[in-house]
Amino acid sequence: MEPPIDRTTLEAALHMSGAPSSDFDLNPDFSGAVTGDLRAAGVLIPIMDHPKGPRLVLTKRSSALKHHPGQIAFPGGRVDPTDTDPIDAALRESEEEIGLPRQIVDVIGTLPTHETVTRFQIYPVLGWIRDDFVPIAEPGEVSEIFTVPMNHVLNADNFNVQSRLWCGQKRSFFTVPYGPYYIWGATARILRGLADRVQL
Repeated sequence: MEPPIDRTTLEAALHMSGAPSSDFDLNPDFSGAVTGDLRAAGVLIPIMDHPKGPRLVLTKRSSALKHHPGQIAFPGGRVDPTDTDPIDAALRESEEEIGLPRQIVDVIGTLPTHETVTRFQIYPVLGWIRDDFVPIAEPGEVSEIFTVPMNHVLNADNFNVQSRLWCGQKRSFFTVPYGPYYIWGATARILRGLADRVQL
């Protein structure tokens, strides 16, 4: 069993150089078929301390949502005109979606951006929750809030590449399942990028 990941390890990982990622990394044939301007979005990778090692806070999106219903996601969303930057957007959305006060989040840094097939440029923000936190789901957006051991999502051996049909074509994507939770797509790809930096 690997020793628990700590904050120092994560801070060191963020200082490593790395290129942006994309949904097209595993699907180069799709890149020319998707058009439109990229929209900026900020997501928070919220990490909370735990006696057995740090855990990642994730959400299950409401089944009533128009886009990506029922999928596992980081709290976050598009950058609004009132946001100062993607970090501000990630913190604002996290407070709205899971009741996480920005005052108790230490922003460790950001990962390279990730471009999605739905034309978002995601800015992943790594945040350490320094105080006790009781999640409160915004029912219109979030159906469940749960945590995953950081050691699980930072171990590259726990990732797989799967595929399914999308718009009549085969699309491949990363997955990193945990118990009943099927973590895939952009969320899994961003976590895989972090895992590659940590290299458990």
